[in-house]
Amino acid sequence: MRINLMKCMERNQLIELMYMDSKGNISKRRVKVLKFQGTTFQALCFKRNAKRTFIIDSVLAYVPIIHKEREVV
Repeated sequence: MRINLMKCMERNQLIELMYMDSKGNISKRRVKVLKFQGTTFQALCFKRNAKRTFIIDSVLAYVPIIHKEREVV
């Protein structure tokens, strides 16, 4: 999981993740990974509109968000 999240950070890619907090609550977040620190990573969370720290092992799933540009003809 860590390696894949690092790749998203290197590509400056937004991701949508399913995350379980310390109380067992599951939430869906759209984030931009900023940096890693041991077993955690810091990301800009668009749901809270703030920098948040996430535990890598608490990420249940993630999907990179791919923006397709439309051509104007």
